[in-house]
Amino acid sequence: MHLPAIPRQVKIGDAAAFAGTTPRAIRHYHAIGLLAEPERGSDNRRRYGYDDMVRLLWIRKMADAGISLDDIRAGFEGTTGIEQSLARLEESLASKAAAIEAQQAAVHRLRESGSPLGLLSPLVSGRLHDLPPGSLRPADLDTLLVTERIFGPQGAAAQASRFTVLVTYPELRAEEDRLAEAEGALDDTMSPDDPSIEDLAAQRCAHETALGATIDRSCLDEALDELLDQDDEHAGEEEGEARMSVVEAIGKMPYDFSPARVRYEERVIELLYSADQDGDTPRPC
Repeated sequence: MHLPAIPRQVKIGDAAAFAGTTPRAIRHYHAIGLLAEPERGSDNRRRYGYDDMVRLLWIRKMADAGISLDDIRAGFEGTTGIEQSLARLEESLASKAAAIEAQQAAVHRLRESGSPLGLLSPLVSGRLHDLPPGSLRPADLDTLLVTERIFGPQGAAAQASRFTVLVTYPELRAEEDRLAEAEGALDDTMSPDDPSIEDLAAQRCAHETALGATIDRSCLDEALDELLDQDDEHAGEEEGEARMSVVEAIGKMPYDFSPARVRYEERVIELLYSADQDGDTPRPC
């Protein structure tokens, strides 16, 4: 049996092909001192021998594992930097694995729900999972999305009780729609001192009070407390997106409210706070 021709040395193109890299990458290894540059032959081209190829293969193995070129060089030089690099790399890979797992879970929830609801946190989407398909309006999902960004998943999960009641009780949904339409009319043509603002704010306060009472009777908050307790047990297991303070987040979310609308929102908050101070005892579940 005759062996194929075995070269004693190879050119850079053949070296790159064998190692699974590119001539450009090899030249970069030379430039940073990671791979010694071999002497050139009579044709002024580099020639790579067995030891060069072994070194190149190890470089590729370590680079494919995610080790930085600087740390690979430190490893070849026998310094301790490689251990620190490996620790950092392991931590980075664990973080990436957790991120991939979270993405897979989000895709699963999205396919299961068949709506953008699946992209919200499990704490939020789980609370609304059993509602009839299509019962949540796009505007409802928009509101939950913004609330989750400002107040976090727990805040949006609490708000989910509100939308559950609106879906379940048509008369409350009708009143919500009526008030929303009236609020939309609070534009720049209206003075913040218009007396109708006070009347509309009182109507909104009464509506919110009715919603709260219905939530109490439905024991939705009790179910939420159980979920939040379970969520607290797993706090820190997943890394969420970067969070801002509530004040900072509110200051960055535009609503384009007119002065009249701002005054209306202020009065609603004041009336609700006053009603809360007077607070009736919730109906027990």
